[in-house]
Amino acid sequence: MQITDLSEEMKIPVLLRLAFRPLFLGASLFSIIAIAFWGLLLSGHGIWQTALPPVFWHSHEMLFGFTSAVVAGFLLTAMQNWTGLRAPHGKQLLLLVSVWLLARVLLILPVAIPIQVLMAVDLAFLPIAAILLAKPIIAAQQYRNLFFIPVLLLLTLCNASMWAGLWSNQEQLISHGSTSTVFLITMVMAIVGGRVLPMFTANGTKTKRVESLVWLDRLSLGMLWLVFFIHFLHLQQLVPPIVLASLFGGAALFSAIRIARLKIWITFGTPLLWSLHLAYWCIPLGMALFAARYSGMTVSHSLALHCLTVGGMGGMILAMMARVSLGHTGRMLQPHPLMSSAFAAMLLALACRVLLPLIKPELYVTAIIFTSLLWCFAFGCFVLIYWRILTSPRADGHPG
Repeated sequence: MQITDLSEEMKIPVLLRLAFRPLFLGASLFSIIAIAFWGLLLSGHGIWQTALPPVFWHSHEMLFGFTSAVVAGFLLTAMQNWTGLRAPHGKQLLLLVSVWLLARVLLILPVAIPIQVLMAVDLAFLPIAAILLAKPIIAAQQYRNLFFIPVLLLLTLCNASMWAGLWSNQEQLISHGSTSTVFLITMVMAIVGGRVLPMFTANGTKTKRVESLVWLDRLSLGMLWLVFFIHFLHLQQLVPPIVLASLFGGAALFSAIRIARLKIWITFGTPLLWSLHLAYWCIPLGMALFAARYSGMTVSHSLALHCLTVGGMGGMILAMMARVSLGHTGRMLQPHPLMSSAFAAMLLALACRVLLPLIKPELYVTAIIFTSLLWCFAFGCFVLIYWRILTSPRADGHPG
């Protein structure tokens, strides 16, 4: 659909033509800085101290500095396809990106800034994104996709919980906010993955599309919703561990069946597909680790959580950014060969962060350092390859 005049489009700076351009690039660059900083800090070589507690800064910024920026960039770009209406661009997009960037700068400074100021700036990003997303969806009467508006607002509440915990010095509130955020974004990955992976797989492998099973989707997503709401409403202390173990185990089982039906083995020749499949497989794996934890096995909360964040979120974000950035700039869905190494690095990062400490707990710090190096390599490859793509006009000459 011709949604804007090409002559008018040429007046808009390239980075401000669609949300995926500045937010994918900015989030990737920021994640490299944040993970490198974290690795240096844990290895005893950190020469920069933020005014915020390091553990809070790390968990908060990887969720609300990195992941939330990519989620917003993806949704505000996909919305144009959903509605046929012009997505936020120009001044509107500049406002959104400026708020995101200002929060990242303020939170990494070594100077103590009033927490009220930090909260106000940081908490503004997702509601602004929700407003920009809601207006065209409502105008086009695409009410099915209004689902993502409450998701962005729920993420804002999770963010507020982390800030409230920091303000009141209650570690429990911080953990509540971060864990709830991980489970909510896991749910979003499961929903989006369930929508696009059957089509992507069929198109990319030239095979017949595997039709979704409604009962399986509802059961799988229903259990993931229960996982989120039990933690979001802080009910896990009231639920017997055996019940939680069963819930996580059920979520793992049905999520695994859901993705197994798409036959990952037919994707091994297509990096943009196997990378997405393997990232989705981290959802049932993470759920299984939580089930093992609540069953009394020696699996820490951190290990199970990082299976979802490093392997699931990190892997799926990298793969989706690589695909979306090509498709929305009018290029063939054929990534640079180096991206295969980037996708493989994320799998190694998952192994280092989850499997190595599980097998050799004494290598915990070493595992995190290697994870940091692999993460920086993977997203460094993305920045190196996609910088020109994201800062150049579409290859086909169309707006966007």
